[in-house]
Amino acid sequence: MDNSYSMHHLQQFFKDELPVINDYLGRETRQLPELVRPVAEHVLRAGGKRLRPLLTILFSRCFSAGKKSPDPLPASRDIYPLACAMEFLHSATLLHDDILDGSDLRRGQTTAHLIFGRTETILAGDVLLALGNRLVAEYGDTRLSWRVADAIMRTASGEIQELEWIKNPTLSQEHYLEIITGKTAYLIQASCHCGALVSNSGPAVEQAALDFGINLGIAFQLTDDALDYSAKAEVAGKPVGNDLREGKLTLPLISYLESIAEHQRHETLAWIRDLGATSDHGVLSDQNRARHDQIIQAVRSTGCVQQTLDRAAHFVSLADNALSNLEQTRECTALREALHHTLHREK
Repeated sequence: MDNSYSMHHLQQFFKDELPVINDYLGRETRQLPELVRPVAEHVLRAGGKRLRPLLTILFSRCFSAGKKSPDPLPASRDIYPLACAMEFLHSATLLHDDILDGSDLRRGQTTAHLIFGRTETILAGDVLLALGNRLVAEYGDTRLSWRVADAIMRTASGEIQELEWIKNPTLSQEHYLEIITGKTAYLIQASCHCGALVSNSGPAVEQAALDFGINLGIAFQLTDDALDYSAKAEVAGKPVGNDLREGKLTLPLISYLESIAEHQRHETLAWIRDLGATSDHGVLSDQNRARHDQIIQAVRSTGCVQQTLDRAAHFVSLADNALSNLEQTRECTALREALHHTLHREK
């Protein structure tokens, strides 16, 4: 995949589907209890890529090679409630995650807990989790409910693992991949798989959805890791080096630490551990800020950002291979374009 890769099909799907997705999200949000509605509207109004709903829609329209395309979903099986359930679930995890991380910016705007309070934001996240699960349950398919419940459990487990790792950081790339698979990839996988399940597309599409989703999710998070060290703050919508500021070891930083002398590595790990133990990750002393900026520059200059993108490209290739047994419909082409977008996005 190169930068000249056409994004025509994906862009057309976004153009066609985003207004419908956003309209549904808005209608459901306006029906929430008055005390949590402003928090939910705040996190949804910030925009975001709406990747998860679109993946659900695309996989609901894919079908295996040689198989007649399934009939359109009846009105009672409209894909949009299921697709938008994935966005509500994702938004809930963002609300909770920002509190856990002490983040002050999300998608370029002040995080909800700083505006509405921690308690209100936690409860609003709980309401969005419940709403997403209710929308899924209304399809009456236990396979959908199981997949979503499993993804939420794995996402929470990934967050717990990350919090423990911040307390005791190590240089295990395998452990880090396990963490990001939990906190990011399983909900993306569920978005893909639920789309395939609801349309009864058959085992080939269902397996493709599982394999595509998990590998896309890992690649998506690795690209996020790289962007945290390379993106411009005004484009990314959050400060550069935010992960480091929160005491998080991500793959670019792990690669950098592996490249330096042992005594430097131990001293830097101790400094990162101290950052992770602070109560307010958003505020750095002048001395810590200077050290923070020096590490950011070192990670950039030693090629560790590109190493992370190369690792992301490996998982993109696995996701691409997952589609090889499907008929190459426009939906399948759009999914491949989404892989390209994952590697080459700027935020």
